[in-house]
Amino acid sequence: MKILTLPLDKDTVKDLRAGDSVCLTGRILTARDCAHKRLAQIMDEGGELPFALKDAVIYYAGPCPAKPNEVSGSCGPTTSARMEGFAPRFLDCGLGAIIGKGEMNGEVREALKRNCAVYFAAVGGAGALYADRIKRSELVAFPELLSEAVYRLEVENFPAVVALDCHGGSIY
Repeated sequence: MKILTLPLDKDTVKDLRAGDSVCLTGRILTARDCAHKRLAQIMDEGGELPFALKDAVIYYAGPCPAKPNEVSGSCGPTTSARMEGFAPRFLDCGLGAIIGKGEMNGEVREALKRNCAVYFAAVGGAGALYADRIKRSELVAFPELLSEAVYRLEVENFPAVVALDCHGGSIY
């Protein structure tokens, strides 16, 4: 098990191999398909994004509302394939890592290699476990999207597996 602190530096990314088990600690952003569409539209219009993509980590998830005395409700990964049309562009703009569920296409694999970035797979069905690893949650953008809004999360010991590495390796 590799213990990683986010954001990741390029030397750390280069040391990761598909199949490595990791625990992530640091800041991640949530964004699902609706948020990705909005972000792409802002980019198309030449606007400023509500957060920097450089070295950011995007978790393809939409946290459920928190119950009293909780930081976050269940926060499991969503199917990454729905973001395949956006991922290469975001990676080319400096996105450092992606966290999601399931296989991604060859364009994403090439963008990960080109940009020395990594795709982590989170465990589907483990949303309650991931919610326990969230220590702080802050709304960043698109509150009208509710659970699909963009949130900045502080996570601690967030378990994942390197699914696609920057060398072209894949667990799939």
